[in-house]
Amino acid sequence: MHRKFILNHLNSHIPTDPIEKQMLIDMIQFVEENERCFDRNLTAGHITGSAWLVDKSLNHVFLTHHKKLNQWFQPGGHSDNDANTLAVAMREASEESGIEDVFIQPYFDRIFDIDIHTIPARKDEPEHFHYDIRFILEADMNQPLKISDESHEIKWVPLEEVENYSQERSILRMLKKMKQLKI
Repeated sequence: MHRKFILNHLNSHIPTDPIEKQMLIDMIQFVEENERCFDRNLTAGHITGSAWLVDKSLNHVFLTHHKKLNQWFQPGGHSDNDANTLAVAMREASEESGIEDVFIQPYFDRIFDIDIHTIPARKDEPEHFHYDIRFILEADMNQPLKISDESHEIKWVPLEEVENYSQERSILRMLKKMKQLKI
């Protein structure tokens, strides 16, 4: 049952390019074949939840400079056996920003983007995949920020400046989707 909920959401997701379409096929297959898909101890990979955290005007996005990967990303993290990936994304957005009041974007309560990416091996973990499910969430950018132990730096970035912080393909895809929403 815990996988049925996410499979329903994945099956209703509409990818925007051929790369995301293939990742959707692969992610559905991964969830169908792995009963423990939300368990971070599944060494092949696991489901993670992320937030494309925007301000009310949809002109800024919250980014974090990730310590372990030394790159700018959206907030997100492990499901830790929580099958409610939206709740995971909300929790991670709050933990990584210090903002307590994180909301579901009122008109966008479905999956915003998906991505499968490799996490490099570390001394206590083998290389593995994150099957990342992303949602648009909203927060007041005037709330005070509090940096977590996972980040070098955090900040609200104007959409037109995101490419100065990251050239990572999935960040650019979400940026493009965000700009299309604003048309």
